Amino acid sequence: MSECKKIAAIATAYYPFSHADVIISKFLKGFPADGELQAPKVEIVSMYMDQLHDKDVGVELAREHGVEMYFSIPSALCLGGKELAVDGVLIIGEHGDYAWNEKEQHLYPRRYFFEQACGVFASSGRSVPVFTDKHLSWSWQQAKWMYDRAKELDVPFMAGSSLPVAYRKPWLEHELETPIEEALSIAYGGLDSYGFHALETLQCMVERRKGGETGIVAVQCLEGEAVWEARDAGRWSGALGALALAQVEAGGEGDLQEVCTEPAVFLLEYADGLQAATLMANGFKGGMQGWGYAATVAGKQQACEFYLHGDPHPHFTYLGLNVQEMFLTGKPQYPIERTLLVSGALEALMDSRYRGHVRVETPYLDVAYTSYDTPPIRPGAERPSGAATEPWRPEAS
Repeated sequence: MSECKKIAAIATAYYPFSHADVIISKFLKGFPADGELQAPKVEIVSMYMDQLHDKDVGVELAREHGVEMYFSIPSALCLGGKELAVDGVLIIGEHGDYAWNEKEQHLYPRRYFFEQACGVFASSGRSVPVFTDKHLSWSWQQAKWMYDRAKELDVPFMAGSSLPVAYRKPWLEHELETPIEEALSIAYGGLDSYGFHALETLQCMVERRKGGETGIVAVQCLEGEAVWEARDAGRWSGALGALALAQVEAGGEGDLQEVCTEPAVFLLEYADGLQAATLMANGFKGGMQGWGYAATVAGKQQACEFYLHGDPHPHFTYLGLNVQEMFLTGKPQYPIERTLLVSGALEALMDSRYRGHVRVETPYLDVAYTSYDTPPIRPGAERPSGAATEPWRPEAS
């Protein structure tokens, strides 16, 4: 029997329900999937934490599971030695006390974390798979550097959030080469943090359209009354917005314009002519906490909900299982180009907002790629069951 793959975990901060907790903890304790808890097939052997939160749980979990804590990223990857000594790197650069810039972007050190790992790879003469959580970086230049450096060092590289592998109701997955005419996602929350999730929900669907992904040529962020004016001008579909909202279990009721008091919309112009949008339905009277998608395909509308469950957060189980599969096989489960494109689009949208909601041309987002043939690991039902519904931290809920 082959030796278990050794993984280094790198995190910004580790406290209850932080991304470190809902991802790394599953690699330590098991993956609460629908049905039974699935034992990890890889082993976290080292950990580096950039910050120690006042409610930290990472140190104790590491102690319980025999994981060595290190005070630098290189030492965590080299297990205290001089050369790379692990088979994979799990980077969780989300949460913690980091600055925000004037565009309201959270300046997490994801590029720095990845750069440190790549330095170890380069000096050791070999690379291992890396996963980094959510967008590559708040900066397009940094995100593109990460992408290019991974290619240069032949690093198997995955990134992104749990939304693409979350529960869907009803089940909807476009076949490759689907003739998508228009598409929209609906979500809520901060435009930087949750805006990434909302754009990724959209992108993981539209990348499967006829011709594959071709890139984005321009974006624009609108807020307030301008959102509805853009709808009335035909720049995004009110019918698709209403349909996407109708899929969301916690979506509230009523006419969007009447009940959504703090709306924002991301308008995206793709290189192949596709017009798409993401509606951030904030200030929703009665509450709106969910994720929906709708599209017009060959003249007919299709829609589904992307559902995220609370503790034990089983959508992160399916993210983790896909990351684990990359650690085992050396093959990413879906294209890193998706995360690169969404990272760049989000930065341009935040720039649009900061500059007075102007249209921003993005010729550099000429990111072309083809979606997967073999589907990633995902839930087999519309809602979680079994171990996926049993809370891990009831006292913190």
